[in-house]
Amino acid sequence: MVARQLDEQLAARFAVGRRLRVLDVGMGEGRQALRLARLGHQVTGVESDPALVAAAEEALAREPEGIRERFRPVVGDGHETGVHFLPGSFDVVLCHGVLMRVESPDALLAGLGRMLAPGGLLSLLVRNADALALCAGLAGDWRGALDAFGAESTAEGPVRADRLAPLTAALAGIGAPLERWYGVRVLSGRASDGPVPVDEAEFQALLAAEERAGRTDPYRSVAALLHLCGVRG
Repeated sequence: MVARQLDEQLAARFAVGRRLRVLDVGMGEGRQALRLARLGHQVTGVESDPALVAAAEEALAREPEGIRERFRPVVGDGHETGVHFLPGSFDVVLCHGVLMRVESPDALLAGLGRMLAPGGLLSLLVRNADALALCAGLAGDWRGALDAFGAESTAEGPVRADRLAPLTAALAGIGAPLERWYGVRVLSGRASDGPVPVDEAEFQALLAAEERAGRTDPYRSVAALLHLCGVRG
C-alpha cells in the first residue's frame, strides 16, 4: 500500500521517465529501494544494521547488472546523512518505520530535509499515536486501551508513535511542508484480524478497500500507520 501511495506522489511531482536520485534511510532489507531501482531510479540505501545491509546486498546480487548499478546499500545511521552526502543531493528521501525507534526525531528530520533538492519529496511512514487505543481494544486488551489514550508508546517496548499535527508542524519547520498524507492498515493488519485472504479476488478487494480508506476521512485518522509526504520549497 505504501508503494502505491509513493508511486502516486512520484507520478504527480516528476516528469514521466525521469531518473530520480533516491535516498532510503532505514532501508531494512532494501525491498522498497530495490523496487525503485528496478523502475530505473538511482537509489542509495542507508541502514545501521549490517545484517540487514548484507541481506539487501544478497538480494541485489541476484538482479541484472543494470539494476545492480543503480542501487548502493550503505551501512550508516540516519542521523549522519550530512557526513556522507551534500545538501540537496536527492530528489526523493524515504524514511519508513524509522521515527518510531528514535527518541527525539527533530534532528533526524532536519537532516533529511537538508538532503532534498528543491521540489524534492520526503516520504515518512510513522506509527499513529491516535490509533494506539483502537489497536489495543481490537485485540481485546482493555487495560492497554485505557493506558494508550494520550500515550506515545506502549508496554511492548521503546517504540514511539507520532501524531499528525506535530509532524505537520515539523515538516513545515524543515522547509518541506506536508503536501499529502494517507492512512496505512486502516481496515486490516490489526492484532485481532484473521489471515490475509488467499483468494486473489478477495485479496484485490482488500487492497481496494484499504486504498480507499487510507485517503478518506475519518478512517485514515485511525490507521495503524500514517504515510506523510512533504515537498521541499
